[in-house]
Amino acid sequence: MAEAKNIQEQDLNQLLKVRREKLAALQAEGKDPFRITKYDMTHHSKDIKDSFDAMEGQKVRLAGRIMQKRVMGKASFCNIQDLKGTIQSYVARDSIGEDSYKDFKKYDIGDIVGIEGEVFKTKTGEISIHASSVTLLSKSLQILPEKYHGLTNTDLRYRQRYTDLIMNEEVKDTFVKRSKIISAIRRYLDGQGFMEVETPMLVSNAGGAAARPFETHYNALDEDVKLRISLELYLKRLIVGGMERVYEIGRVFRNEGVDTRHNPEFTLMELYQAYTDYYGMMDLTENMYRYVAQEVLGTTQVPYGDQIIDLGKPFERLTMIDAVKKYTGIDFNEVADTEAARKLADEHHIKYEDRHTKGNILSLFFEECCEEKLIQPTFIMDHPIEISPLTKKKPDKPEYVERFELFITGREMANAYSELNDPIDQRERFAAQEAAFAAGDEEANHTDEDFLNALEIGMPPTGGIGYGIDRLVMLLTNSPAIRDVLLFPTMKSLDK
Repeated sequence: MAEAKNIQEQDLNQLLKVRREKLAALQAEGKDPFRITKYDMTHHSKDIKDSFDAMEGQKVRLAGRIMQKRVMGKASFCNIQDLKGTIQSYVARDSIGEDSYKDFKKYDIGDIVGIEGEVFKTKTGEISIHASSVTLLSKSLQILPEKYHGLTNTDLRYRQRYTDLIMNEEVKDTFVKRSKIISAIRRYLDGQGFMEVETPMLVSNAGGAAARPFETHYNALDEDVKLRISLELYLKRLIVGGMERVYEIGRVFRNEGVDTRHNPEFTLMELYQAYTDYYGMMDLTENMYRYVAQEVLGTTQVPYGDQIIDLGKPFERLTMIDAVKKYTGIDFNEVADTEAARKLADEHHIKYEDRHTKGNILSLFFEECCEEKLIQPTFIMDHPIEISPLTKKKPDKPEYVERFELFITGREMANAYSELNDPIDQRERFAAQEAAFAAGDEEANHTDEDFLNALEIGMPPTGGIGYGIDRLVMLLTNSPAIRDVLLFPTMKSLDK
């Protein structure tokens, strides 16, 4: 086994050596491809294939990577891959000249070339380019993975996304769709009168979510700062300032683990709308999800794994208490106090901490017993106040708040509030969070005096929501893991 591996490594090293020798020979002949600075393209492969009837016989210029090559004496074929797909080129000695054809025969899989020629169809019916010139634009000094097996090592795919994009067409399609999804979101919100803004990433107080921040030191000011974990508190300041509808799409950073649903840095969108509440956010969310799916996929029936997610029908709405009752039979309306809640948790093997009260335990029951069952779009409403420090209380039930989370495929997709705009109540909530931090909750919020000052200036009734953009992309591209929709996911260093 070891001997075979050594032979493979020797063969690979020899192939790599040959490629460098080819480059050196080209350079010695004054044909260094790396000295070429541009190549004027007229078309991509898909444009030509889609419009063949109109383009037959037309001269075109396209560029891309050689993915296949068949040399047959005086004439050869190669397949060129560009942004939009692949197309075949027929390369004949009599068409490009003897010297150019000698050079072409030495080109390798992975080399990047420019092809100029006429559009035609072969005898077998394949749309192709009859090359009149072939220009080497970049020499590939590495060996691409074997074409039939592609790049299948998952860890290597994430580390070398550039190779993954070359070898796996569906991967490139995922990221094209990701771009289209974000563009569609912007179009929808812009059409609803929202304004896109940008807020700081380096902050002195990383609030707005229950998460541990990354910390760093700002040398110029000799101050410790944090990377933001949320967009919330600055966007609310803008609502105070009179910007009635704002949104931001940006990276946030949470110092937590990596799994199929979590990456330490991810893309969050938050939006805030004055003079509405969490019901307004539900309506906006349903409409936006349908719009984006229709724009990007052409349907609201979205395949995910072995399920079809129906974004076309009204999303189900359940209170957290009703969800727990539906899936466990336990009615927390009948649970008298924290002691009774803890007893229930013990009976059902739900782990909790000494600081947890009835509301926290309700949330733990929901997480353990309900989340994974929420496959079709479901709004879970009216959370306990203990886990919602920035949310308005329900007027008729002040131990609960006007909040919802959207769940699809058992995952949280969005989190929304009727925003707390009472500065006195907010100060009390911050105090409770400080107490939780002192008791060991490293994810608790800290008091933000400037934000409290903004609330004292006056914030109108406001609805706000945060969307996990990566999870939405996972849904609409049928991707099982968050790393599949991040071009460069966080990976442990190979040096460790």
